[in-house]
Formats: sequence, C-alpha cells, structure tokens
Amino acid sequence: MSRPRIAITMGDAAGVGPEIIMKALARSAVYSLCRPFVVGDAARLELAGRLTGARVAVRRIVSPEEARFEHGTADCIDLGLLPADLPFGKLSPVAGEAAYRFIEKAVTLTLAGQADAICTAPLNKEALNAAGHRFPGHTEMLAQLTGTKEVSLMLMAPELRVIHVTTHIGLIDAVAKIDAGLVERTIARGRDLLVRAGIANPRIAVCGINPHAGEGGLFGRGEEESKIVPAVAACTARGWAVDGPLPADTLFYRARKGDFDLVVAMYHDQGHGPVKAIAFDTGVNITAGLPILRTSVDHGTAFDIAGTGKADERSMIEALNQAAALAPRPGD
Repeated sequence: MSRPRIAITMGDAAGVGPEIIMKALARSAVYSLCRPFVVGDAARLELAGRLTGARVAVRRIVSPEEARFEHGTADCIDLGLLPADLPFGKLSPVAGEAAYRFIEKAVTLTLAGQADAICTAPLNKEALNAAGHRFPGHTEMLAQLTGTKEVSLMLMAPELRVIHVTTHIGLIDAVAKIDAGLVERTIARGRDLLVRAGIANPRIAVCGINPHAGEGGLFGRGEEESKIVPAVAACTARGWAVDGPLPADTLFYRARKGDFDLVVAMYHDQGHGPVKAIAFDTGVNITAGLPILRTSVDHGTAFDIAGTGKADERSMIEALNQAAALAPRPGD
C-alpha cells in the first residue's frame, strides 16, 4: 500500500515551526511512513536548517507531483510570502498572513486529492488576528476553509486520548453551549477516528461538567442529567461502549491505566490540562469531523526560543506518525 502524501504547513514563521519541520525531516523514519512535503517558504526553511544543523536540502516545487519524497531533501511549495529579514520571536502580521495562506493552500491541495493529509506547525493567534483573520486557532479556520459546520478538537498522547465538546470559549459560555446533541455528535466524531485507527469498538468515557459529575444533583444545576445522560443513552442504544457522566478527577487516571480508549472532555482546560501534564512535548492535536485529515503539534510557536535551534521536534514527528496512521492511502 502506498505511503500517504502529507502536506506540512510551516505555521507562523517567526516561531519554531520551520525549525521543528527541518529537524523532523532529518529523520529517515519519517519517510518510511509517509511522503511529506512542505507548504511554506523555502528560504525560511533553509535558514532553519542552518540554525538547527539539520542536514536537509530544500528543494523548491510548484505542485506535489514534482516532489521526490527523498530523505535528505525537503520538497517545498514555496509561496514566497516572507521577507528575508523577518525576525524570530516577534509578533508579525506578515507572518500571520503567510501562516493563513500556507493552510489555505494545503487545504486546496488536499481537497483536490493532491495530498492525503495535512500536518500543521503552530501558528500565533495574535499574529493571525493582526493579519485580519479572526480565528481562535487552526480548528475553526479549517472548519471554515472546508465548509464544515461543526468539528471537534482531539488530543492524542501516549496512554491518553481526549476529545473536547467545547474548546476556545469561556467557561460560562462553554456550560451554556453544551447540550445532549453536541455531546452525542462529539462522541461519534471521536469514535469514528478511533475505528479508522483500527480500534473496532472503542471504550469511551464521558466527563461530567461539575465536580464528582454532579454528585447525584448535589453540585450544579442538573447539567449532567440534562446535557450528558441523554447523549450517553443514545450512544449505548447504538451498541457503542460509552460510559458516563463520570468524575473528571479520577477519569483521566483510569483512562491512562487502560480502562478506556477515549475520554470526552466538556471544556478546554478539563481535557488539555491532563494531556499537557503528561505529554507536553509529544502530544498531537487532531481535528475530528473535517472532510480531510489534519494533525498538528500540541504546542505553540515558542517565541522565547524561536531562532535558537533548540526547539523539540518530537511532537511534529508524532503528528506525522498519526497522520500516516489515519490518512487514506492513494487507491483506498
């Protein structure tokens, strides 16, 4: 079966994206799993190669059909949007605009069947907004670019997978937004991804909203009974292995221990906190529900170390691994 073609977007070029891409593409194991190419700026990649000591030559291409996919060479669709003197570690609307255009191009290629998945380096939300693109992050941007009404953010780490019912909104707004239909659809999106990854009937645990999952109505205003219980009942009626609502303070421990394949978190920090605590450098972000597959590093642009060559590429390598494992192969 053919290795999937993965479009790697460079992210915010003032951050560590170019460096972690070059470090990752220096690993021969990446090429045994997939056929990667970069959508970004070739000169910036060359600079990142010098900064990191990565022995990777940058090869400019116009389309994926021109790529060689050879270890030691980074094939790059060069959009030429960055000035040569763009500083590292500083907020830049120019870099924000370029980051948007890199994603836009990758989405176009993937929807056209010229790539099988997208793997994204981090962008900076402030720079993106300064360039006039009002998105909280990649997830919402990808939904709009693909015409997708609703998506979910999933985090994957060794021994723990978490999908979120809500993400980039305030806690009060998150509780108001959660309803049984949204919870059920989120469970379905997470289950679909795991089935595609080879888990035939994933065991899924759903967090409560309140401490101790409401403690039988003692805490909160009945959110568990009205917003979560009906969704779990609908899923179990389909024959799915879904349990909840369960207390979040013990659920993540149980999932790491192997009791569950997926945790459904109700809001951003409920799910992000445990994943970042155990896998800050190796976690992977996946957007569930898109018509295309997208994985990403689970860290930011790291402006404080950008341009030093010190950035850790392990999350990028794991994001490429997950993209390779989940992507449809040409001819599938």
